[in-house]
Amino acid sequence: MLRARRIVVKVGSSSLTTATGGLDADRVDALVDVLARVRERGTEEEPVEIVLVSSGAIAAGLAPLGLERRPTDLARQQAAASVGQGLLVARYTASFARYGLRVGQVLLTADDASRRAHYRNAYRTLEQLLAMHAVPIVNENDTVATAEIRFGDNDRLAALVAHLVRADLLVLLSDVDGLYDGDPSKPGTSRIAEVHGPQDLAGVEIGSAGKAGVGTGGMVTKVEAARIATGAGIPVVLTAARHAADALAGRDTGTIFHRTGRRAADRLLWLEHASSPRGAVTLDAGAVAAVVERRTSLLPAGVTGVEGDFAAGDPVDLLDENGNIVARGLVNFDARELPRLLGRSTRDLARELGPAYEREVVHRDDLVVLTG
Repeated sequence: MLRARRIVVKVGSSSLTTATGGLDADRVDALVDVLARVRERGTEEEPVEIVLVSSGAIAAGLAPLGLERRPTDLARQQAAASVGQGLLVARYTASFARYGLRVGQVLLTADDASRRAHYRNAYRTLEQLLAMHAVPIVNENDTVATAEIRFGDNDRLAALVAHLVRADLLVLLSDVDGLYDGDPSKPGTSRIAEVHGPQDLAGVEIGSAGKAGVGTGGMVTKVEAARIATGAGIPVVLTAARHAADALAGRDTGTIFHRTGRRAADRLLWLEHASSPRGAVTLDAGAVAAVVERRTSLLPAGVTGVEGDFAAGDPVDLLDENGNIVARGLVNFDARELPRLLGRSTRDLARELGPAYEREVVHRDDLVVLTG
């Protein structure tokens, strides 16, 4: 852990706000104090870089708008985020300025993750901010995200950002000091210090959201985020925000999730974990074998059915003949275009409809297999 040079730190709403929903300046400053000291451990030759994924925009906007609790409807959530995001970044800007550090705001939706150009732009922005010694503050773009293009929680966003920036470590800060083998409020439960794989979690009761009621996550989302990150080769530390300094110094705190896999192709990880399918296409047995076993592109000849109302570039699920999801990919045709292409070769389609139709339904570079 001590050798980590690029670290993504995620902090939840409950660790930044008061019980009434406003930002707690002392909590923000305490977190920034820790992060700034970690930055100071680096040298010019080997700088330590921090990317902060911060919840709290909606929670910060509650009190100024006279809302007593987090709204359940999307429109008022977006309004609260619009007010709260400015307050959140202003607070971080002032707090990091005490150490002569600049911050840069990066707001993302799941749509930005799966579309090639958007993904490249997000990567370039984060890399440039780090190169200029700024601290990127990443959050979901709640003001514009619809239900279909939301990450849903910042734990998963943090895991994907850690992969995007090729982080050495992901630290998830919460109001709970680690993963327990039961309800931590009940006697007889103990903290799980290390997780080497799914087998270490067999039989573990994983709780939901915390007491504060201002966030969307919980232990379930943190364990899922750890699974995503460790599967892509990034170790994860889960602990309470008050133990952030210990976690970032490599001391024994919280729960350490060890790597279980290697780094995956960039956008495919996002396609698998961040995209919401807008429809589905059904494949015949031959196409399923080609896509799943040989990892080829999906051609019109192998498609037997179309569901949903999607546009070219949208994520869609690929189904076998029994309706099971076998893959997900970015489709090259609108839903209304596909029915007349089904079962036909690209050569015939190009001859009849023009060269624009001599292409895959889903290219293999835009496809992730979800089975096998």
